[in-house]
Amino acid sequence: MTSPRHKHSRKKTLGVGALAAAAVAAGLVAVPQLASASEVRIHDIQGSTRLSPYAGQAVSSIPGIVTGVRTSGTKGFWIQDDTPDDDPATSEGIFVFTSSTPTVAVGDSVQVSGTVTEYYPGGKTAGGQSVTEISKPTVTVVSSGNAVPAAVVLTAKSVPDDYTPQGDPAADNSIEGVTLQPKKYALDFYESLEGMNVRVADTRVVGATDAYAELWVTTKPKQNPTKRGGTVYSSYEDQNSGRLQIQSLIPTATQAFPTANVGDVLTGTTEGPLDFNQFGGYTLAARTLGTLQDKGLTAETTRKQKSRELAIATYNVENLDPSDGDAKFARLAEGVVANLASPDIVALEEIQDNNGATDDGTVAADKTVQKFIDAIVAAGGPAYDWRSIDPANDTDGGEPGGNIRQVFLFNPERVSFTDRAGGDATTAVGVQKIGGKAALTVSPGRIAPADEAWTTSRKPLVGEFSFRGKPVVVVANHFDSKGGDYALTSRYQPVPRSSEVQRIKQATLVNAFVKEVQAVQKDADVVVLGDINDSEFSPAGKTLTAGHALKDLYFSLKPSERYSYVYQGNSQVLDHILISPSLGNPDYDVVHVNAEFADQASDHDPQVVRLRP
Repeated sequence: MTSPRHKHSRKKTLGVGALAAAAVAAGLVAVPQLASASEVRIHDIQGSTRLSPYAGQAVSSIPGIVTGVRTSGTKGFWIQDDTPDDDPATSEGIFVFTSSTPTVAVGDSVQVSGTVTEYYPGGKTAGGQSVTEISKPTVTVVSSGNAVPAAVVLTAKSVPDDYTPQGDPAADNSIEGVTLQPKKYALDFYESLEGMNVRVADTRVVGATDAYAELWVTTKPKQNPTKRGGTVYSSYEDQNSGRLQIQSLIPTATQAFPTANVGDVLTGTTEGPLDFNQFGGYTLAARTLGTLQDKGLTAETTRKQKSRELAIATYNVENLDPSDGDAKFARLAEGVVANLASPDIVALEEIQDNNGATDDGTVAADKTVQKFIDAIVAAGGPAYDWRSIDPANDTDGGEPGGNIRQVFLFNPERVSFTDRAGGDATTAVGVQKIGGKAALTVSPGRIAPADEAWTTSRKPLVGEFSFRGKPVVVVANHFDSKGGDYALTSRYQPVPRSSEVQRIKQATLVNAFVKEVQAVQKDADVVVLGDINDSEFSPAGKTLTAGHALKDLYFSLKPSERYSYVYQGNSQVLDHILISPSLGNPDYDVVHVNAEFADQASDHDPQVVRLRP
């Protein structure tokens, strides 16, 4: 689920003179031989680490050529020294924060006096890196119409393959005081160019244009590519160093920002200063924007299940409620009918209550679900029946007031639901033996809803179905989100993943429930699916499959096909379908209809498995 945000918002500018001093005292930064006030240049201010040796100090008459001007959000401009030093670790560019609309223009030769600050986009507690800036500036324009310094060209060869250095254990694994190695690590390479004029040319889009007028390209077209043009995030150690965010400094009235899908190409030259922000890290703020070449990406479709195949799908419909309007319902319904070929069972995530984010105690979602079913019928699909359990108000996380939950849709002409009374928000489902088969004590039910693992998170919805006379237990999940985790560009490396602690606990409970079913009936057919909010290689993913209770169907796909979501240019896994060993080797398909596109019905791609119980 995408969180709302405000681009370039700035609540305060943080001076870190004390922080830099502490780093020096701890031996993390060499004591610099500071130039005299009249000799200070931008590369002196930037230094060879992420923290300026001049942080908190006043500087005067810093010369540079204006390479970019930002007139909205965090207002200011970038300057670059046209007389560089010979140290590849020290940037020759810097951002000048003006707070009001700057009056300089690109090509102005200026002298800037002000205070050197380290600004942490999003706040220091967000874990991101800082931007070295000059704040409270006094600016003198010496001349205008000068050529900007030649751009550093970012290519597959110039950007290192390795992403990040290891942080200093003595500083909580922070990389701030570690001397930059720009030829070895991508994050160091980009940091050594902070504020400088950079360029990419003819680059492939790996993250579609979003609502904030930004997209992602790759400077390394051969780095973990998907067949549809993306780049796969395949491990915590392979972050795809070629990814780079593109934003524009050009007013939209002058040049509209391109609406790009994954696989499109930004042709020609895209050039401007290299910025850093909390929503993507290093970002090319384009003064010159290339031309988009549409490569014609289309939404995938999957085949129809055969008469003896049970088709089960999962689809996160992104905070669906009746106020979303008919268009969103129609697009999601078209996805179920045309792209997923009307599966027999569809596990939905992020179904909101009947009045969405209005927080008035409403928890029922019957109007939301019925509107979706009606839209599916209108699109030519089956008249699905449905089952779910209303959560207790404001206890399951998600958008405040929305009371998101999982819902089973099922086609009664193909499959039946076995109802067993007693399931509610607080009653735990159990397993019993009926006729020699594993059966649920309540259906639908929830797994251990009182356990602290589900605090402010969705409880798994469990249902017992019958297909051609054979029982199938289905568990629909929506694990705790990654909210609060630091970004891949964090100043702490390796990046701590605090949110996964709760997902591991959740996976442990689901795994234990599956084993409980299998203890009653060894060959029971169980399907666990939904938005696990974690990758196939994660600890949570490994916990789900522990003891060979389940197998994750992603491992039946080629590595280049393992993704259901695109975030910051990384095609990655969040949604899963896992099955019990009794179900063999079924036909499995992740159906790419949303995540790679600028125009989305949801931010997740659905997926489907066709089984023969």
